[in-house]
Amino acid sequence: MSVARVTEITSSSKKSFQDATEKGIERASKTLKNVEGAWIQDQKIVVEDGRIAAYRVNMKVTFILAE
Repeated sequence: MSVARVTEITSSSKKSFQDATEKGIERASKTLKNVEGAWIQDQKIVVEDGRIAAYRVNMKVTFILAE
């Protein structure tokens, strides 16, 4: 039997929501072992001077706890 844990992270990118998601998963995988999946809880853009300055995603990352 395995036990999983979920942690919430926020990641941002100047390119796109996709890039923000990929950066977030890549970074989470460096710290958390056994990352199994994630789901995007929320997406947000940051606007500066009438233009999109950043794309942000809030995601919940699931990882399996070590035995």
